[in-house]
Amino acid sequence: MSRRRRGAARLGAVLAAAVLIAVAGGCEAGGARPTATVLAADTADQVLEGFSHYVTGDGIRKSRIEADTAFFYEASQLALLRSLRATFYDAKGAESSHLTARHGTYHWQDGSMEADGHVIVISTDGRRLQTETLKFDPKKNEISTDQAFEFEHDKEFIHGTGFSSDPEFKNVVTNRPHGVAGKGVLLPGQQ
Repeated sequence: MSRRRRGAARLGAVLAAAVLIAVAGGCEAGGARPTATVLAADTADQVLEGFSHYVTGDGIRKSRIEADTAFFYEASQLALLRSLRATFYDAKGAESSHLTARHGTYHWQDGSMEADGHVIVISTDGRRLQTETLKFDPKKNEISTDQAFEFEHDKEFIHGTGFSSDPEFKNVVTNRPHGVAGKGVLLPGQQ
């Protein structure tokens, strides 16, 4: 082999070693990280557009869950919902309130649901609740949150750090309430 060829071969070997070292160094903790994340659609067992589902108990409607898109996971028996809408029904099966939220999680085994992202619930008589997260337990027929909320109806305005209620807002229990309730009665802590 000529000197020129041997020099080129050595240079090629040195360059290859440098590339291998650079690649190996990039795999360590301080190296580059992948920018892509796994999306719900990438791992879901089923994806449904225009999802609608009734939850019933003893032959009576408890709620109707709707979403623009639903991502179903069979192993965990849950669905992730986008653009969530829910209708709640009273003990006789009549509509009592409507919920909207950006996202939600629906549990197939027990019919429970969590809503998050600008959650608004409006009862058929005009009571309005707004919060960032809300849970629905169909066994207790209860909606609840441990987050800040605002509730209004006619001249009532209440806010606090958590509450639980039936979907009709007839039996409401709040944590640290503030505002005006009833016929202009100030709640504790108000002036």
